[in-house]
Amino acid sequence: MSSHLLSVDSLSRDHVDHLLRVASRMEPIAQRRKVTRVLEGAVLGNLFFEASTRTRVSFHAAFCRLGGSVCDTTGFTFSSMAKGESLYDTSRVMSGYCDAIVMRHPDQGSVAEFAQATNVPVINGGDGPGEHPSQALLDLYTIDKEFTRLGKTLAGAHLLLTGDLKYGRTVHSLIKLLSLYAPMRITLVSPPGLEMPSHLVDLVASRGHRVELRESLASDFSDLDVIYTTRIQKERFTEEMMESFSGVSQDFTIDRAFLDQRCNDTTIVMHPLPRDSRPGANDLNVDLNGDPRLAIFRQTDNGIPVRMAIFATLLEVEDQIEKDLRDVRWFVPRKLGVDDREF
Repeated sequence: MSSHLLSVDSLSRDHVDHLLRVASRMEPIAQRRKVTRVLEGAVLGNLFFEASTRTRVSFHAAFCRLGGSVCDTTGFTFSSMAKGESLYDTSRVMSGYCDAIVMRHPDQGSVAEFAQATNVPVINGGDGPGEHPSQALLDLYTIDKEFTRLGKTLAGAHLLLTGDLKYGRTVHSLIKLLSLYAPMRITLVSPPGLEMPSHLVDLVASRGHRVELRESLASDFSDLDVIYTTRIQKERFTEEMMESFSGVSQDFTIDRAFLDQRCNDTTIVMHPLPRDSRPGANDLNVDLNGDPRLAIFRQTDNGIPVRMAIFATLLEVEDQIEKDLRDVRWFVPRKLGVDDREF
């Protein structure tokens, strides 16, 4: 892996497998059983020029759990770039303050441009409709953990990617990451005009995977292993697209009825969050809350060990983790959420 994490394109299968192994070693820390100070004295710059809750706080928490400290910047209006400062200048200035930088920006390619000005590790926290590599890694880590629990393997698995496949950067990164593994079946279903970019479909197909495009969810998915659905990214729509999309039906909503009638008892449901819980949102329905097939909160929890692994690898301390562990001293609940299983 290079000194930055900007795209899954920079990751080989060996790199990915190594990161997931390191993430597994981070579990005792992420689950609040052990403490490490291996990054004590290190400072993370969390630069988020686009709205975020999970990604920003997850990176912040992951760095703190390794013993580091974090400086946050949120919103474009309150940054020096609102005064006309270039990405180059911002990058060089922040490099003087921080030992690692996570950046989210609304413009595709902007994080890569920012990284060109620094030798300090930069992690892409999302660049417009481009990519979200750390999300793809935690998604793959989640699938692997869920499959291990269910006695399944990724080879030959059937995955459904649905929702906004055009602007949903998480599915762009995930489908490229999945393509590094043994051939599987990937079904793509999206509202009209929000289809997966053709170059990504062609890439996955060229690597031996079976890719099927469907127009709706009204078919049999009884052999489905994973549903990965995404929120409609209306903030990236033009006015014309907003008008044309207003008439789309609810046929793209994932709910309990869909799972019970068209899927099976072991189909797991994933979503990068946030999900739009408002009526008519064409998103993941809250009626699945409490269903063991709903993996979205296990998915978000997995962001901590995976992002810890990214930091540990980029800052070259992954071999020091076990030498620096001690037990936690504070109260930790047996279950984080009321519907959760115990850790």
